[in-house]
Amino acid sequence: MAVDKKKAAEEFKNRKVPRGIFAVRCTGTGATWVDSSPNLSAARNGTWFGLRAGGFRDKALQAEWNTRGEDAFEFEILETLADDVSAMNLRDVLKEKKRYWAEKLGATALP
Repeated sequence: MAVDKKKAAEEFKNRKVPRGIFAVRCTGTGATWVDSSPNLSAARNGTWFGLRAGGFRDKALQAEWNTRGEDAFEFEILETLADDVSAMNLRDVLKEKKRYWAEKLGATALP
């Protein structure tokens, strides 16, 4: 079966990537961190990669990870943005939603 590379590339380019807000929770302490991403599909992998490497941008989360280990953490998508949020407004909407969720959960908003 031949693969139409041009068609496959076009489909990949036009796919809908989920955007929104996610939480990282330590099951041992209940500590929660909230962040936003223009690509929720890649957010967990990127966050876990940074934590495993030991140089994550939030020192408190990194310290908790180092103390408790990867198995003590959960990743949860809190909110996915509607497709009608324009690229021009995306950064502001993500920033506002992250602030809302951090306040609602009593969590730390990641930088």
